[in-house]
Amino acid sequence: MAVKKKKLPIGIENFEEIRKEGFYYTDKTGLISELLGNWGKVNLFTRPRRFGKSLNMQMLRCFFSPDTDKSIFDGLEIARDTALCEQYMGKFPVVFVSLKGINGESYEMARDMAVQVMREEARRHQYLLDSKRLTSYDKEAFSGLLGGGMEEAVLCGGLKLLSELLRKHYGRNAILLIDEYDVPLAKAFERGYYERMLILIQNLFGQALKTNDNMQFAVLTGCMRISKESIFTGLNNLKVLSITDVRFDEFFGFTDREVRELLAYYGLSGQYPVIKEWYDGYRFGRQEVYCPWDVVCYCDQLLADPGARPQNYWINTSS
Repeated sequence: MAVKKKKLPIGIENFEEIRKEGFYYTDKTGLISELLGNWGKVNLFTRPRRFGKSLNMQMLRCFFSPDTDKSIFDGLEIARDTALCEQYMGKFPVVFVSLKGINGESYEMARDMAVQVMREEARRHQYLLDSKRLTSYDKEAFSGLLGGGMEEAVLCGGLKLLSELLRKHYGRNAILLIDEYDVPLAKAFERGYYERMLILIQNLFGQALKTNDNMQFAVLTGCMRISKESIFTGLNNLKVLSITDVRFDEFFGFTDREVRELLAYYGLSGQYPVIKEWYDGYRFGRQEVYCPWDVVCYCDQLLADPGARPQNYWINTSS
């Protein structure tokens, strides 16, 4: 009887779902140990869309969060480093926000979307309302992130406030994860309200990332580097890790070895020359990488139709 193969994770960016629901996972947990060995206070990874940024951020959240299910890391590279896991796994509160959905037609709509993102993350930490380590003033301030009618000043201070309250509750500094940080600015530029959105993001990041004594470290991802003179004004603790940097070069996108392993697992090794010709067109640092979205989508089609022709799947996706 043939062994049932794992499902291909088409469009799934939730690390826990991939691990628990039997999807194929290309192990990128080495990112955790390299980050802990080489981290700056604020780490910005810039990579093209559909190269696994959001999945890696979800993986970081799962690893560090106190409520993590440690079993989802069983059998992965990071689990072999038992000393590191003992020291860091499940030991830090995490603030995680994704800005990829902030794409309003107007500034007012985009700001309301940002409020919703902040509110959703605050609601994930509603247990703080019952914390014996927070004062009534702390809880009143926290309530301002939960209800409607959030003032812009409250929004801009939201990430810093969350990190402060989480440190008080857990007794450890918080890790801040900000995914797709540049989407609101890119959309604002397209739609004519860039200057107003720039001020909002400057204030949000300035409070959260600059002189925040309650932050262990922060990781940001995006497709492009916004000039340091604009969005990151005064932020002297920023480490930018772009596609030209040799550090972390194998953790976004599929390496040649990873593509060969995936093809072998699904019995598609004979398709390697075609996949290499079509999808091996990127170089990060010293590493040649494939676009994961293209590779996974084509493999999915090949499993349904062995005669399927390759396509440019990436170009048909949006940010």
